[in-house]
Amino acid sequence: MKRLGFRSRLLVILALFAFVPAIVLTVAWGATIVGFLGQIDGAAAWEQAASTGGATITIARRGARSATDSAVISAHEQELTRSLTNAERFGFLSRQGGVALLVLGTLLLAILTFLASRAAGHLSRQLSRPLTELVRWTALIRRGEPLPTSDGRGAPEFEVLRSEMRQMEVGLAAGRQAAIEAERLEAFRESARQVAHELKNPLTPIRFAVTQLQRTVGPELADVVDVLASETARLDAMATSFAQFGRLPEGPVSAVDMGDLVRAVTRTTIPVAVPCTVDVAEELPLVMGQYDALSRALANILLNAVQASPGDPRLAVSVCLRRATAGTSVVVAVRDHGVGIAPDRLERIWEPYVTDKTGGTGLGLAIVKQTMVAHHGTVEAKSTLGAGTEIRLVLPAMPETASS
Repeated sequence: MKRLGFRSRLLVILALFAFVPAIVLTVAWGATIVGFLGQIDGAAAWEQAASTGGATITIARRGARSATDSAVISAHEQELTRSLTNAERFGFLSRQGGVALLVLGTLLLAILTFLASRAAGHLSRQLSRPLTELVRWTALIRRGEPLPTSDGRGAPEFEVLRSEMRQMEVGLAAGRQAAIEAERLEAFRESARQVAHELKNPLTPIRFAVTQLQRTVGPELADVVDVLASETARLDAMATSFAQFGRLPEGPVSAVDMGDLVRAVTRTTIPVAVPCTVDVAEELPLVMGQYDALSRALANILLNAVQASPGDPRLAVSVCLRRATAGTSVVVAVRDHGVGIAPDRLERIWEPYVTDKTGGTGLGLAIVKQTMVAHHGTVEAKSTLGAGTEIRLVLPAMPETASS
């Protein structure tokens, strides 16, 4: 036998809960009324009373001594006759009333059954449809497909459940994307480690050879040797970049004052000819992190800002506090007035090997993002073509210093 569906089973259960009490109550009510009418039906008793009363009146008439006595006896006889007539009428009604009550009870039972079936059908639809929809949603979430719009049927609790499932879908999607991104970055890092290793091995003897040539070569080959030295230095810098990207920031962590770090890095990184304003908010909380890794990340951003602003080299660096529901953060913002970044490229600037620079590796901003992820922070970028770019490093503040 084919198993009933959830909605059918629910309808049967609700119908039984409605029909059984209705049938029991109707039968009990009819039996009670019929029994009660039978108990109060006194036609036989009234007939017996009329018979004995009639005999008593006959005897009384024989002994009546005055007109008054005869009138009283006549009045009693009329009252007895009227009572007997009423008793016969009530007996007839009680006998016929049982049938009428049975018909009425059957009609009421039919009405109750109809109303109960309608109520059971409505309740089964209100419960089964949202549940079927939510079960279908779980399959969509499992496959990673977007959830459809809902008609909002069912009790308000179902809408709360839909909302929670949508939030769960967003969280799972973010988790999947984060896992994919982590695998992708790990593949990039492994490639970068291999490239750095392959570059470092021959570069060491090449540098020694170039140094030896610079001391012994004649003037006619000095330019050639200088080119070799320059290209060797560029390859060495490239290998260093690959090595940095190939590993996560490592080493001891400590409480870092981002205001002091920003002041120190801007002094040592930005050329003297580049105007730069540094604005640090007062009483900033500390962040927990690796000073050297954070310094390299900020230096990469500053160098990019200088290189992107050949016409207007002005830079503005600020450090401020950001309070949000998720917690308190320290935000370091670097603003330039350079050429800007196209919107279709803005989201890709954090990816490895994405660069517009001739001879660049495209690892500078990738290292910055990697550093922020390692510090449980985030990076943000806002840019307008021809008006400049703003890069923000968002780092979580230490709780004991954020509340002070």
